[in-house]
Amino acid sequence: MFYWIYWTFWVYLTFMMEKQNPYRLKLSAIVLIIIIFSNYHFFIGSMEIYSSGLLLLIFSYLFLGQEKLGALLYLFIGALIVSIAYVTFHLFEIFDPVWIIFKKEWMMGIVIGYLAILLQKNLKGRLLIVICGTMQGEFLYAFILSKYDFPYPIGAFAYLDACSLIAALLSAWSILENSGAFFQNHFHFFEKAKQKSS
Repeated sequence: MFYWIYWTFWVYLTFMMEKQNPYRLKLSAIVLIIIIFSNYHFFIGSMEIYSSGLLLLIFSYLFLGQEKLGALLYLFIGALIVSIAYVTFHLFEIFDPVWIIFKKEWMMGIVIGYLAILLQKNLKGRLLIVICGTMQGEFLYAFILSKYDFPYPIGAFAYLDACSLIAALLSAWSILENSGAFFQNHFHFFEKAKQKSS
């Protein structure tokens, strides 16, 4: 799922997005770097960390660093809420797996995506708190499991699948949100053209 969604994002950013968009080149390069480094991992002590997950966290911190102090504080609180939700979901999955009624990636994608929609108004903010929050949650979850001697790879393909699914759901929601304004402007233009012609 990760490769399909990220390649779709890369194709859209590289070939379909407006060339004047200031984020176009940065985002397409970031998506390509994440795809390239997805197989590489390393160890810090007993913790196995995948490069793509760590790079996602670093890139999102760089974008966060460009925000003003008030917005940064709000994004940080939002990321903290997402982290707690992410870890709680995984712990419930271990201790009480009965409540997972369908595929866990989809359940987590819907829950975290809905949480991001409630916490942030624009797509950029939503993606930032989701990436920061889920990746920080990965570190916290791995730390909790290490207390019980359970190995857990941080930022592995299971995480990348969940993260890419959340990003796709948020992008789809953003398109739905903006489609209302697009159709309103589009039909308003046609109505004006009809009035002029009559």
